[in-house]
Amino acid sequence: MAELQVADLSKELRDAIQALDVSGDTQSVGIVTRVGDGVAWVYGLRGAGYSEVLNIETDDGIVEAFALNLNEDEIGAVLLGNDESVVAGAKVTLKGTVLDVPVGPELLGRVVDPLGNPLDGGPAIKTKQRGLVEREAIGVLGRKHVHEPMMTGIMAIDAMFPVGRGQRELIIGDRQTGKTAVAIDTMINQGRQKTGVVNIYVAVGQKLSKIARLVERLKEEGVMDNTIIVATGPSDPASLLYLAPYAGTAMGEYFRDNKQHALIIYDDLTKHAVAYRQMSLLLRRPPGREAFPGDVFYLHSRLLERSAKLSDKLGAGSLTALPIIETQAGDISAYIPTNVISITDGQIFMETDLFNQGIRPAISAGLSVSRVGGDAQTKSVKSVGSHLKLGLSQFRELASFAQFGSDLDEATKSQIERGQRLTELLKQHQYTPMGVWEQVAAIYAVNSGSFDKVAVAKIGEAKTALLTRLWTDHKKDMQELNKGDIKITDDEPVAKLIKKTADAVAKGFEE
Repeated sequence: MAELQVADLSKELRDAIQALDVSGDTQSVGIVTRVGDGVAWVYGLRGAGYSEVLNIETDDGIVEAFALNLNEDEIGAVLLGNDESVVAGAKVTLKGTVLDVPVGPELLGRVVDPLGNPLDGGPAIKTKQRGLVEREAIGVLGRKHVHEPMMTGIMAIDAMFPVGRGQRELIIGDRQTGKTAVAIDTMINQGRQKTGVVNIYVAVGQKLSKIARLVERLKEEGVMDNTIIVATGPSDPASLLYLAPYAGTAMGEYFRDNKQHALIIYDDLTKHAVAYRQMSLLLRRPPGREAFPGDVFYLHSRLLERSAKLSDKLGAGSLTALPIIETQAGDISAYIPTNVISITDGQIFMETDLFNQGIRPAISAGLSVSRVGGDAQTKSVKSVGSHLKLGLSQFRELASFAQFGSDLDEATKSQIERGQRLTELLKQHQYTPMGVWEQVAAIYAVNSGSFDKVAVAKIGEAKTALLTRLWTDHKKDMQELNKGDIKITDDEPVAKLIKKTADAVAKGFEE
């Protein structure tokens, strides 16, 4: 019986294809020849272009797909809807549009899927504009160098590996090392510091419970009204996981192109590459290294290149990207990590060992780098944090060396003790981003030697006490310092003020 059905089906298909060839309408009409796993193969449609939307007629109505493989006599199309209703022999027509998504301020405060449909139970979203999912990146002449700070509120990042508006800074590390926490704190900081930056969080195959918790937290912090969340879960088809980062970027580009500033977080691009690999293998593309297709580098390069600081002529808007990549056993030399490292303007490496030691955020001073953010760093933070990275890297080396010998000279001992205090100082709880004045005051207090006699275990308490006293007694000075324009030197009045207060606070915490 089954063989008879297959024979009948193939005869019907042959007849349909023959009728199509005879009518000569293969440019704008096609026939589904086979379908499965979210991919439909279509005969005909010679006029279709890459990423063009196709309408497949089924008993349940129209199912949309987009063209991804353009072969000589057939098209490999990825289905965007329910593939159960699509059967071989179904008629396919061109919609006449390239894949696009709704964009605009109407999306703020909403949780949507990559096609712009609401997932938060709210009303349907009606936007005045739509943005192309795939779009060419702005050229060299349309860009400006990164020169405005994008403060994350995380002292270890803002002082050592600063991020500027329009930069692409990779957050990389093993699972459960605090990568998403860094990204979320950066989003919260934009709200707390009232920077006006729009947050876009793209969840690629993340647990829906995790996304729900994130939404609740952002609402608590009062940041959700200025945030768009593009969400896909683990059970969503690979096509949606593939589209999510591009859809989020299109939404961010709307703000960038309208003289505003946006921050986009891709969580995470490892799952995105895996979804693309799944689609590529189903489309019979030849597998390469680690079974990824040959164009997997282009997958991420064309995505991240769309983040930019625009020239004054184009409105000086910006789109800053914080892509996240998950490594296996800290191996940053694997295929996808090395690809994305070479595309981005620096990386923040989250180290498992540091995380397990309780040093959080677990940022590795040796493997992390910011390639452009120094130009965008606020003057105040730059003046106190310039030697921080070198000091910490040297301390980590000395600390491992000091384990083997007890006879250390005074200079080495003092360097290790200062390093221990700096390490303790840079510990920061989640959801507590710090302002410019807080970072400057805390780092200067340790660098100037005020906290040298404070027990290492009490550095955190001493830091809190110092910041509380400075804000209570010298609020105006701290508000001025928060602008970040003051270069901190020992002769600067505000530096003397911090030193004097820090010395007084330190007496209460001495060993």
